[in-house]
Amino acid sequence: MASYVRLRQICLVAPHLEPVISDIADIMGLNVCYRDGNVAKYGLENALLPVDTILLEVVAPIQQGTAAGRFLHKTGGRGGYMAIFCCDDPDERGRRAREMGVRIANIIDHAPYHGVQLHPRDCRAAFIEFNHTAGSDDILGPYPPAGPEWQKSIRKDVTQVLTAVEMESPGPRQLAEHWGKIIGIPVGKDKNGEPELRLPNCVFRFVTGESDLMSALTFRVGDVASVREAARSRGYAVSGNSFVLGGVTFHLS
Repeated sequence: MASYVRLRQICLVAPHLEPVISDIADIMGLNVCYRDGNVAKYGLENALLPVDTILLEVVAPIQQGTAAGRFLHKTGGRGGYMAIFCCDDPDERGRRAREMGVRIANIIDHAPYHGVQLHPRDCRAAFIEFNHTAGSDDILGPYPPAGPEWQKSIRKDVTQVLTAVEMESPGPRQLAEHWGKIIGIPVGKDKNGEPELRLPNCVFRFVTGESDLMSALTFRVGDVASVREAARSRGYAVSGNSFVLGGVTFHLS
């Protein structure tokens, strides 16, 4: 099997699923494809919405003492929670991470799905997970965390694709190099000379900020003005082509 890595999911965390899920769906023109009962064992509930072939997930704690709840308390609800990558060999990528001193926080083994989650404190900014679904290396193939028919929920009439993930850090170059080494891709530069990690289906951009966090998502939409108006109508303050929802800034392009 040829080596590959692609962005599979971005996970946000909220104190409660509603109204965050409904607002994302209505503003961005997305459909919920699945609510995964397996996350209850972590004290969570969730919902997933496909943005083309990338899944946008929101989780919310339903009991005390969860990692997601601690994240909300620590960050005040600011920042994305997880970046999840599909790849050819999660265990090998986990082994390389351990060699860097990045601990493995959790192994998920629900055949045909196998995932390796790395410790967020060692990753910095957010959890990183690598996963693989046996028998399907097609980006539109089976992906159990998104449900049996997630592909049927893809809509592109409003939001077309997630193009970029923005990461903030007091040392953006250092964070980019750290994530690049974990993920296994070289650090490049964008048109402004800022560090970036370019995957086949998305780019991670690294900018200066007060702390390490996943700060923003950029979406290409069919009509920016109509999405801005939809956000305003749901009570969100829109600044330029951006608004804050689910702890991160949604940029529209």
